[in-house]
Amino acid sequence: MISWRVAIPFFLTGTIWGSTWFVITGQIDGVPAAWSVFYRFALATPALFLVAYLMKRRLRLTRPEHILAVIVGIFQFSGNFLFVYFSELYVTSGIVAMMFALLMVPNALFARIFLGERVQSGFVMGSAVAIVGVSMLLLHEWRTAPLGDGVGFGIFLAMMGILAASVANVVQANPTGRAVPMVSLLAWAMLYGTMFDLGFAVLTAGAPPVPTRPEYWAGIVYLALIGSVVTFPLHYNLVREIGAGRTAYNSILTICVAMLLSTVFEDYRWTWLTAGGMALAIAGMVLALRAKQRR
Repeated sequence: MISWRVAIPFFLTGTIWGSTWFVITGQIDGVPAAWSVFYRFALATPALFLVAYLMKRRLRLTRPEHILAVIVGIFQFSGNFLFVYFSELYVTSGIVAMMFALLMVPNALFARIFLGERVQSGFVMGSAVAIVGVSMLLLHEWRTAPLGDGVGFGIFLAMMGILAASVANVVQANPTGRAVPMVSLLAWAMLYGTMFDLGFAVLTAGAPPVPTRPEYWAGIVYLALIGSVVTFPLHYNLVREIGAGRTAYNSILTICVAMLLSTVFEDYRWTWLTAGGMALAIAGMVLALRAKQRR
């Protein structure tokens, strides 16, 4: 029987991350995406440092650890999120969430190349099934193009975001990263990523806007504090409690929540193609994660 210490954070992280994909759509409506990314992490960064302090984790890093934090910050909290926010200008949030559920695939490939981790045949088979399922969803998206003719570009941006997130995931798993308390590494990485986000926003979008809609700032608070500061410590505590493989199962819950919200609020239309694609994607992920868990 699963204990409440595992069940509660498991369902919280999956549900919260599933909702963040839709909340992002409100952050790019009339506001440059680059500034919305900066506002999110400008609020989340000091809050995450406070969490690390309250958890009594060391915040002083060595030079190699700071270099690692810079790399993780640029790929995770800049590249990844910038690509995600821009991709949702062209593709519905549920589809982007579904694509990101395949993060396990480049994670496994990069871990094999850079960390020497083995990839089991069951993982490859499950990933192949999941890729077919996601391809069916993307084919439907391409045909309907509800947000205009830039669906192909949106898919490309989402793929770049997946690769950026994967690099951050793998890089932090090296010996230097393992020696740093996770919350401390994330806090410093978020700080460096936020600094990069600020520079990118100024260069590409000009002066910072000051949105007046209360809904916009409510979304920023939700994404920063609930979608970032709360979930990251919960997620990594789950990794310690039940392992990375079993923790990754919450990506299935994330997908279900994201697609439900996309259906209700973004008028996502289901067909036999999309229903079959989602079923294959979820089944493939289950097969892949089970194979990874047995490794």
